[in-house]
Amino acid sequence: MFMAPDPGLARLRISLRAVLGIGLAVAASELAGLSLPASITGGLAALLALFTVGDPTVRGQAVTTALLPVVGFPVLALAATLHSVPTVRDAVWLAVTFCGVYARRWGPRGHALGIFAFMTFFITQFLHAVPGQLPQLYAAMALALAASSVVRFGVWCIERRTAPPVTPAPPAGRGLSRPTTRQAFQATAACAFAIAAGQVLSHERWYWAVGTAWWIFVNTASRGETLVRGFRRVLGTVIGIAVGLVIAVPLDGAGAPTAVLVAVCVFGIFYAAAVSYTWMMLAVTVMAGLLYGLLGVLDPGLLVLRVLETGVGALGAALAVLLVLPVTTHTTTDAWIQRALHCVHACTSEAAARLAGAPAADPARYVAELEVLLGQVRLSLAPLVHPLSPLRARRTRARQVIELLDRCAQEVRGLASVAADPDASHDARLAAACWRVEAAVEALTMPDTARSETDVPVAAVHPSGGEPALSHLHGLEQALKALAVPLRSPIAPA
Repeated sequence: MFMAPDPGLARLRISLRAVLGIGLAVAASELAGLSLPASITGGLAALLALFTVGDPTVRGQAVTTALLPVVGFPVLALAATLHSVPTVRDAVWLAVTFCGVYARRWGPRGHALGIFAFMTFFITQFLHAVPGQLPQLYAAMALALAASSVVRFGVWCIERRTAPPVTPAPPAGRGLSRPTTRQAFQATAACAFAIAAGQVLSHERWYWAVGTAWWIFVNTASRGETLVRGFRRVLGTVIGIAVGLVIAVPLDGAGAPTAVLVAVCVFGIFYAAAVSYTWMMLAVTVMAGLLYGLLGVLDPGLLVLRVLETGVGALGAALAVLLVLPVTTHTTTDAWIQRALHCVHACTSEAAARLAGAPAADPARYVAELEVLLGQVRLSLAPLVHPLSPLRARRTRARQVIELLDRCAQEVRGLASVAADPDASHDARLAAACWRVEAAVEALTMPDTARSETDVPVAAVHPSGGEPALSHLHGLEQALKALAVPLRSPIAPA
């Protein structure tokens, strides 16, 4: 809960860079003589640029960053102009919501641009911006994106020395079954509920409910993931409100200490994002309280309202995933498991070819892909292994699946390592062992109607020693045979 690995200190460096980039963006706005709301807009724009732009190459990241104003400026103008026309404003925001989620089908760039468009509308509501403020808001956003880009692509370009992360494409689909299309309808429905219910609670701060509903749909694929994310968002908000009552309220907008604490919150957002949504939301909530303090509107009642609006947004997201084009956790998880098993099959085939003397065969690339796919499996199974999950049988089975897939990955890594050894020689028994592993994978990935207990081959006798490749193949075969039990057991009704 409190410690998480940080290989190469990547999260630490990215978090420190974010503090530097956002600090420079705010400083540029202040030195330009812009208003406090404009400086806050600039800081939030820089935060979004550094947080959401995730193209696999530095060049791609630079292009996406340059495109942010293309979507941000028109949305900013619309939101400010329609501020006094609530009905039209709400309809336009729902349209922005739909388009922002739908744009995720175009990969990391569409994802970043969609988030930036939505959050630009949100920031305008947060600051109650009006058309007369647009010139300053435009200037602040442009300065912020330029300043953060100087830090990201010039002063401290971490990505130039780091291999780009491998991101598998989501399971494909057509029409309404396509993930981005389905989520676009779900998020729009959730935000519509949040607008209506949020305005019942408050005519001034209703937008927090909409922001909650939107962010719950980021990086989720099933109703289980969405429900767990909503729970974690509410939990992080509640803890953050408690911290805000102790820290933000007594400060009452004092400049220097507030700036220092906002920098700490920014660091916390970036450092915790990859490992704990609850801790990230704690940092976001405390930062929001500090910004309200700067604007001179912070009081304990406002923080309590923040919790209520967050709950309304989470409820809207829960209703949307349960009622609008629902996709079960099992469906999503099964798709990722199937892809992981196919990757095991490919890696085994490449390793066998390499051991047979084919120099072009390369199992290592499949090992890297398998690690990423297993990360997606763990993410999709997270709702089932959550401590508060009432489905005990499913939780036990999910843990078995994770443990056995981890064992498969361990054996695959060992097999690839042996195959990479130039002194490794071909053994006639390897072909038979690889065939059994491939047959076991094929049996597990068959349609349910074609499966039977005889589909999974019986494991051979464990090799006696000094035969590392056969040992890894035997371990892999045993893990696949054991994996057939939790994967084929009937699913109890939720």
